[in-house]
Amino acid sequence: MHWGHAISKDLVYWEHQPIALYPDSLGYIFSGSAVVDWKNTSGFGTPGNPPLAAFFTYHNPDIEQAKEIEVESQGVAYSTDKGRTWTKYEHNPVVKNPGIRDFRDPKVFWHEASGKWVMALASGQVIRLYNSPDCINWAYMSEFGTGVGSHDGVWECPDLIPLKVKGTDETKWVLIVNINPGGPAGGSATQYFVGDFDGKTFTSRQEKTLWMDHGRDNYAGVTWSDAPDGRQILIGWMNNWQYVGEKPCEKWSGAATFPSELGLDKVQDLYLLTSEPVKELENLKAKIVQLDAVKVDKSFIISDKIDFAKAPVELKLKFDQEHNTQISFASRYGVRLKNAKGEYITIGYDNLEKFFYVDRTNAVGEVFSDKFAGTHAVPYIVNTPEIEWTLLVDVASVEFFTAGGRIVITDVFYPSEPFDVIEVFTTNGQMDLTGGSVTELKSIWNN
Repeated sequence: MHWGHAISKDLVYWEHQPIALYPDSLGYIFSGSAVVDWKNTSGFGTPGNPPLAAFFTYHNPDIEQAKEIEVESQGVAYSTDKGRTWTKYEHNPVVKNPGIRDFRDPKVFWHEASGKWVMALASGQVIRLYNSPDCINWAYMSEFGTGVGSHDGVWECPDLIPLKVKGTDETKWVLIVNINPGGPAGGSATQYFVGDFDGKTFTSRQEKTLWMDHGRDNYAGVTWSDAPDGRQILIGWMNNWQYVGEKPCEKWSGAATFPSELGLDKVQDLYLLTSEPVKELENLKAKIVQLDAVKVDKSFIISDKIDFAKAPVELKLKFDQEHNTQISFASRYGVRLKNAKGEYITIGYDNLEKFFYVDRTNAVGEVFSDKFAGTHAVPYIVNTPEIEWTLLVDVASVEFFTAGGRIVITDVFYPSEPFDVIEVFTTNGQMDLTGGSVTELKSIWNN
């Protein structure tokens, strides 16, 4: 119920700092966001030393215990020493509860066109938008969400960002909304809406529910304010509320995803969010082994070709979707991570039914939840001659990116022994692996 703190100069090497925010008489410290108040609109700093402002949800356990509605409100804290120490605003909360039980996760950004701060707040099953001239005095503007998207769970952790459509000069706004439960793979997940924002109201013509990640374990991600070069960079929480408290571990319960850069593609009349690992991952790379082209028939053990630890690694694989005959074309192909205990996780593509999938039925050493095991899939027709896969494999997780970042699947696993075998497999036929690489990744905590 605190805000932890870590710092980094490059998004990949991180250094722990003391806890930033502690609970107080107003409640626990829930999720939120932080900004640089460049113009010192808040007066928390000076023009020569603009402050950082952190916005967070107060969750009051006493009010919750009394079964009253107004459990959550929004507070602000500020720092004038680059976030090393924080001071809570003495007149918190700055956004009081309007009579909504689930009222949390403020994401704040500066909207230059209107000259005001904008706050997106999860409010039951809609997102409410507020504005402020000074980070302190907030006024309600509008809400979005009724009758659109998935409403199978509570809406949480919103984010509202502008993105330029790839290859064009068009800019659209993307509203990211986390939901729990109700995800496409079960439990927690992140949906998004593409539309327009005029400084007061967000609108979207999108009719289809779209998901940022089709795995089980990428939730509550938030983008950075003022990222370099105007990029939108997000880190998520690798967990799922269906089994968050039941996992047989401590160190790897609730890790963060690798940072990913968000983009926007337009396919006919549909806008699709893309997500790919940030270029700064180059700073983590150590040994690189290039893979020669090979025709895979049932099994090809990649890990036999490398002499370094199997995780953490980056796998880049290119598959030929064009020059295989119908007779020999594999019905399924993909990657398995395995160990000597017979435990494994499968990341694959079904050529017949046209979907990507992850099967982690056998990816644990002990059964700790009846909701963890299973297979989840996302329909996608590969219509390019070649397709590239990127897999970021850590000791307890895999983040899978393909189709130019349009398909992302993030999943954790808990084998009794680390997966130390990397296999490319095919089912009922052959598949041309036209090339790729395996790259050793250094620890983010040891630079």
